[in-house]
Amino acid sequence: MRSLLMAAAISLAFTLFLTPVFLRLFRKLGWGQVIRTPEDVANPSHGAKRGTPTMGGVIFILGTIVGYFVGSYAGGSPPSLSAILVLWLMVGFGAVGFIDDYMKVRSQRSLGLSGWRKIIGQLIVMVPFGIVALNFKNSWGQTPASGFVSLFRDITWLNLFAFGVIAGWILYLIWIAVIGIATSNSVNLTDGLDGLAAGSGVFVVGAYSLIAFWQSKQACAGAVDTSNLEVCYEVRDPFSLAIVAASFGAGLIGFLWWNAPKAKVFMGDVGSMAIGGVITAMAILTRTELLLFVIAGVFVLSSGSVILQRLYFKLTRGKRLFLMSPFHHHLEMRGWAEVTIVVRLWIIAGLLAVSAVGLFYVEWLTGVGG
Repeated sequence: MRSLLMAAAISLAFTLFLTPVFLRLFRKLGWGQVIRTPEDVANPSHGAKRGTPTMGGVIFILGTIVGYFVGSYAGGSPPSLSAILVLWLMVGFGAVGFIDDYMKVRSQRSLGLSGWRKIIGQLIVMVPFGIVALNFKNSWGQTPASGFVSLFRDITWLNLFAFGVIAGWILYLIWIAVIGIATSNSVNLTDGLDGLAAGSGVFVVGAYSLIAFWQSKQACAGAVDTSNLEVCYEVRDPFSLAIVAASFGAGLIGFLWWNAPKAKVFMGDVGSMAIGGVITAMAILTRTELLLFVIAGVFVLSSGSVILQRLYFKLTRGKRLFLMSPFHHHLEMRGWAEVTIVVRLWIIAGLLAVSAVGLFYVEWLTGVGG
């Protein structure tokens, strides 16, 4: 427990107190927000944000790394493979976002990596993650990930390797790639208003930290009490996962102090992609992949509204379901104040996160296995 609290405290202090230092550096490097997108033309208030320091996701990425390693070693909980995999997706997806941001800043145009190049970059990060996560067993024979689709735990009848090893690996890599690409791009779409993605991310990652902490108390590996083996969790390094999630969540809170309306810094794609990476890794490694749709419901709303808008546009030959997508821009066009939208979506994000944790706990109480 000491490791978890120390990691969170260090990450929080890092982003809360060092952000002004990074902002001076960002201004010196010329890392200012580029405002030339259709949404900004339709929303004149966005034009005032031009030049605001961007790529602030670098700050909470560094804060998470420092917080996790210092907190883990100081608290007597050495880093684990599972936590390293979370950091890998955070840094890897963040790097893809950084390249995208840097291209925009350098050219002073809101055109960075093309969609397919971004997906290729994400795949380059996801494939090594998937391969490592399904290998390197610990002393109890556990790997960080599993070959099953999961909800509250592995669903035994949804075995991706049921049709053989080669087919299983293909299905498994496709499955986790879909989760990673969909999640990171959903967070990226949500990052359109000051503090929206960061605040929502705090609730989502906080929920995963609670889930992982609970799993560490009910883990199958090394269990002394054999009475709950039917409902224990076959999750590797759950406490370490709770630590890294707490560190990341605390880093987001510190960053949110400077990112909340009116933002002094934007996280950029480097930040939104990193959030998506952490959420993806936590969903896969805590064996709660399908529960992700509830926990990260606000992010699902953003990507879902974009998909619905495009489908409706094609089916009706030019008509629009929303005034603008993602959904938060529709609310802006309806005249809602930016702060009102952000706070209300935070509330929804919190309710969904609490609901997901509640469902997770109820599943354990009822003893319904996978």
